[in-house]
Amino acid sequence: MSERRIIVQKEVVRNGVGFGSALAIAISYTAHKSVLWAIIHGFFSWFSVVYFLLTRD
Repeated sequence: MSERRIIVQKEVVRNGVGFGSALAIAISYTAHKSVLWAIIHGFFSWFSVVYFLLTRD
């Protein structure tokens, strides 16, 4: 039972990282119109999303 739990947790983390990166890239490109910034924000994924939500006007 414990092994199945670990596999499910890894899958959730992997999907969350992918979604966080895609969301960060979309927000960044919409806000800055720059591919370079979109790549940088995609690398930082959820940190970029949270920062954007806390600092937007």
